[in-house]
Amino acid sequence: MKSICEDALEIVSKTAAFVKNERLNFSNLRIEEKGRHNFVTHVDKEAEKRLVSGLNALFPKAGFIAEEGTRAPGKETFNWIIDPLDGTTNYIHGAPPYSISVALAEHDTILLGIVFEIFSSEIFHAYKDAPAYLNGVVIKVSSASKLSEALIATGFPYTDFGRMEPFMRSLEYFFTNSHGVRRLGSAAADLAYVACGRYDAFYEYSLNPWDVAAGVILVQQAGGKISDFRGGQHYLLGGEIVAANAGIHAEFLEKVGEFMNK
Repeated sequence: MKSICEDALEIVSKTAAFVKNERLNFSNLRIEEKGRHNFVTHVDKEAEKRLVSGLNALFPKAGFIAEEGTRAPGKETFNWIIDPLDGTTNYIHGAPPYSISVALAEHDTILLGIVFEIFSSEIFHAYKDAPAYLNGVVIKVSSASKLSEALIATGFPYTDFGRMEPFMRSLEYFFTNSHGVRRLGSAAADLAYVACGRYDAFYEYSLNPWDVAAGVILVQQAGGKISDFRGGQHYLLGGEIVAANAGIHAEFLEKVGEFMNK
């Protein structure tokens, strides 16, 4: 796994260089809208092609689940889960963060994860039974022991507004009962920042596997906990996630569930 991760890091780094270079001459004329507030650019598509080509050569047994449509039916044991540009709206506007997110899964178990936050040139990675790293240095989740001491991250849905009322009530609670709430626009970066202790907790709904897969193992290998809104393990395919350090996960989950599970 270490060897596969090291080779995958090289593939992701080369793709990140392409994404960064394209931003220098980026044109809004090449933006497509997949749905309301849901954009895709030629950069997303080309980055995915490059990642798929490199990762397929690295590990031909694995299939692909990727945001811009790459699929490999029948390759069910192992899959690369890819978001070639998490934070496309940020990228369009030249605002950080925007990230490449790559994970390798065996069924629903994440084996390795890489999040390259391109604007700041920060590359996070982790694999099973090893620490999580930021630019080669071991990282850990924060040591906050109660919610009142926590800085919380979240994300806003682009298309699924059916749970906005309870979500806004949850925001009001966390605004007034924590150190504050932040919204970056890249779930991959949010989870990476929980892993390295910049944020103490993160929650969001209306997510896809490629939004969270790499970040999940970063948080877990950095000593944090991951669940869905009910404390279960349906965070990869269930569209909702709670991530926090071990000291506040239970308290944070209870409050998230109090608002979002009604």
